[in-house]
Amino acid sequence: MTTPPDILLILNDDMGYSDIGCFGGEVQTPNLDRLAAHGLRFSQFYNTARCSPSRASLLTGLHPHQTGIGILTDDYSPEGYCGNLNKQCMTMAEVLRAGGYRTYMSGKWHVAKNYFSPSDTWPLQRGFDAYYGTTIGCGSFFDPTTLTRGNDNIEHEAREPGFFYTDAINDNAVDFIRRHHAEHRDKPFFQYLAHTAPHWPLHAKDEDIAKYKGRFDAGWDALREERLARLVKAGILDAQWQLSDRDPTQPPWTEVERKEWMVRRMEVYAAQIDCMDQGIGRIIQALEELGRLDNTLIIFLSDNGACAENLPKDMTVEELVDTIRIGRAHTRDGKPVRIGNQPDIMPGPEDTYQSYGTGWANLSNTPFRMYKHWVHEGGISTPLIFHWPKGIGAKGEIRHVPGYLPDIMATVLDVTGVHYPTQFNGQPILPVEGHSLAQAFEREIDSRPPMFWEHEGNCAVRIGRWKLVRKHPGAWELYDMVADRTEMHDLAAAQPDRVQNMAAEYATWAARCGVIPRDEVVAAMLRVNEHAMDQFWERE
Repeated sequence: MTTPPDILLILNDDMGYSDIGCFGGEVQTPNLDRLAAHGLRFSQFYNTARCSPSRASLLTGLHPHQTGIGILTDDYSPEGYCGNLNKQCMTMAEVLRAGGYRTYMSGKWHVAKNYFSPSDTWPLQRGFDAYYGTTIGCGSFFDPTTLTRGNDNIEHEAREPGFFYTDAINDNAVDFIRRHHAEHRDKPFFQYLAHTAPHWPLHAKDEDIAKYKGRFDAGWDALREERLARLVKAGILDAQWQLSDRDPTQPPWTEVERKEWMVRRMEVYAAQIDCMDQGIGRIIQALEELGRLDNTLIIFLSDNGACAENLPKDMTVEELVDTIRIGRAHTRDGKPVRIGNQPDIMPGPEDTYQSYGTGWANLSNTPFRMYKHWVHEGGISTPLIFHWPKGIGAKGEIRHVPGYLPDIMATVLDVTGVHYPTQFNGQPILPVEGHSLAQAFEREIDSRPPMFWEHEGNCAVRIGRWKLVRKHPGAWELYDMVADRTEMHDLAAAQPDRVQNMAAEYATWAARCGVIPRDEVVAAMLRVNEHAMDQFWERE
């Protein structure tokens, strides 16, 4: 009888398509590069363009609207967008545990609207045997809010010397795996590793930041060109695809003011990814030492494209700490936290709270345009790595077949042989929407069924080589993904029949999956909370 593989699912937060080394980036990621060199990279894999919806889709194999996570985890969304994982879905942990797996999670949850007290949508109540992490969407890496073990708040642990959240996420995953091997070595495990890096705030350790001193001095214009060249040379992108234009809101690098501060922002962002990769290396080392690496399927991807959200200079402590509750007013040693993108303050330390901004997000998403929130390629494209020495014969290769988040559940079910039921806890559940990518472990897949997206009124459908996409509240755009994946040449006016047919396909999907029109969503939010659209990331 074949031994089912262990599963290590790694999700990072707000990282762009081309940041890591094996996808053309400047960041030193030797451990991810190793996984890619001995595994597979997928060049056309997609997320849902936003944090909570991507996590919901990844964990359930469904579209986010079907799970109750239509936008984020707010409790003032309209009916159907409850902000919690609902009862018509099963998480990967619930499915695998029923199939004989032990299940562990380390990191960011963010698929439950109650962050501060346990509910039936917290990790232990949705299939995990053990949990360490944060339930909220983001926060300080030195002193995170909602730090939890099991169902218990353990924020006091961040006061221990040397605490850094990225390290803690990785090291707790190592502890879970070692304990599993000691106590349940004959059973397979599922480890979900959900990093908050490199989501803002720009927090990193001094020694990691120092590695990148001067690395980004050339600026985003030159670095975008260099990244594109590396992506083409690696065979990830087609040489005929045109580099998208610099974001129209950003100046040429030669005209950028306060360059020292601007470069420092990207150095800290790179250090965040570097630190994450170091910890992934410690997990790989543990798997090797325990003799489990060869039969562990490791999956690595990002929850959305790079994030162009700019933290306002005038953001108040009250807004950050009391209203949206994603930060601290003071550091652990009592210093006031300086909030917002202030050019006279260098980011990185605990007493700062900044983001890296639109220009660098444009670099992170090279060669695509748009960002997190939108469903153009820059918002939904993610690097994807599969590594499984025992199960992947084609090592070091690149697959160009398109795929998206529901496919991960389908693939895991395929390789583990675990049955996906029609009911759970006496409730009927929806069937998995994805399609297994396991065939690609040996050869390229020629085609796949259509894929659909909607987030905040931004909509897309991809059928074969064609992608229909719309930025709310604009008109449909049509792109040939074989000739123009960077979406530079809109063919909608030239092919109205194709637009009409694809738009009809989208409408059928949206009705089936419970997508609510954006105007109705906003109206419902404002009826409950007149300030619902005032948060800086919601302003349209």
